[in-house]
Amino acid sequence: MSDAQTLLDAVERLADHFRAMPQSRLLGAVPGYPSRAAAGLALARRLAAFALELEGEPLREVPDAGAFAVGDQIAVAGHDLAAAATDHPDTLAAATADTRETAALTA
Repeated sequence: MSDAQTLLDAVERLADHFRAMPQSRLLGAVPGYPSRAAAGLALARRLAAFALELEGEPLREVPDAGAFAVGDQIAVAGHDLAAAATDHPDTLAAATADTRETAALTA
């Protein structure tokens, strides 16, 4: 399996997890974050920042669109990064590890 596909698999699993969470879980606090949604948004922002950096684009912050949008934000940012980082296996590995850590934190 390619590094990009490994990232995509991890991102899709986590995005689906967020999409299926009830509001009470999304808004529940986890270590280091006021909510699971905040932890997911932070991940989406990190993934997007990696992608923008690789593409030579200026940094733009992923907006806070609410707890119910976080799954989609993770998916979009992860797909953008996978496309931008095909020749950057270290970046893909770091992003995959970050995604898995966020998944464990928000389980």
